[in-house]
Amino acid sequence: MSANTEQRGKYIKPKSRVKQTPGDIIFNIFNALLMTFIVVVMLYPMLNTLAISFNEPLDSVRGGIRLWPRIFSLAAYEAVLENELLLIAFQNSIARTVISTIGGLFICSVAAYVLSRREFLLKKFVTIYFVVTMYVAAGLIPAFFLFQNLGILNTFHVYWLPGLFGAFNVIVIRSYMQGLPDSLVEAARIDGAGEFRIFMQVILPICKPVLATVGLWIAVGNWNDWFTTEVFARPDHLATLQHQLMQLVGAAMGEAGDANVHPDAAQAGGHVMTPIAMRAAITMVATVPILCVYPFLQKYFVKGVHVGSVKG
Repeated sequence: MSANTEQRGKYIKPKSRVKQTPGDIIFNIFNALLMTFIVVVMLYPMLNTLAISFNEPLDSVRGGIRLWPRIFSLAAYEAVLENELLLIAFQNSIARTVISTIGGLFICSVAAYVLSRREFLLKKFVTIYFVVTMYVAAGLIPAFFLFQNLGILNTFHVYWLPGLFGAFNVIVIRSYMQGLPDSLVEAARIDGAGEFRIFMQVILPICKPVLATVGLWIAVGNWNDWFTTEVFARPDHLATLQHQLMQLVGAAMGEAGDANVHPDAAQAGGHVMTPIAMRAAITMVATVPILCVYPFLQKYFVKGVHVGSVKG
């Protein structure tokens, strides 16, 4: 019988589990209870809002709805989606988010690649300059006159053009790129690749985690922004979803009065609309689309935040 056969025939005793001390057991129990509490605190408001949005509007005024609608109804969603400007606003929000995310990622990635190169002599000065802009801003009025002089005021370009560059995003992407092996760039240069080809075909493909992370930040920021529409894009055809829904909630709450019922008694499928039901439906309409993006970017998001923050 060979040595290998004898070795295979031997019984390998499994490693014994590490014995936990009473302190470890107490910590694990406390940690589990704490995490459960945090999950409940974070999920309950969303589930409660979802239940109210699917409840009969007039019945919602009574209160007492927790995690399940008392009288199921789609009247709140019908009232919200009947608004003719809502579809235009939804399209504008999607277009703005997509264009801003793609354009912002490209511009920030190019700037980050330049700052990550050791041969760039002014990288320290430029980095400090970028960081200063994160803390010092001209303000709202200078921005208004700047957009006016550029001719982008009250146009769709005001949504994506000013936000293409973000100093914080550049710093995060640069930190990630600095952690990549220099041999990748050197090998590509030996093969005759130019800087743009190295950037597009070598650097970007291995920067997916940090690009997904920064892209998620840009997308969420643009999707949730309503202030730009309020100040810089007033025409109705430029309305965004968040701004339009904010106006609906403001009008409903401002006109409701003590009765908490819309004074116009807006009918949606035979139901009287109430501000609390409209607010819940509007919140879900504005929140669900961006939440659908998270599952696809979660694995990149965690890795990108961790690696991009290790090296500065």
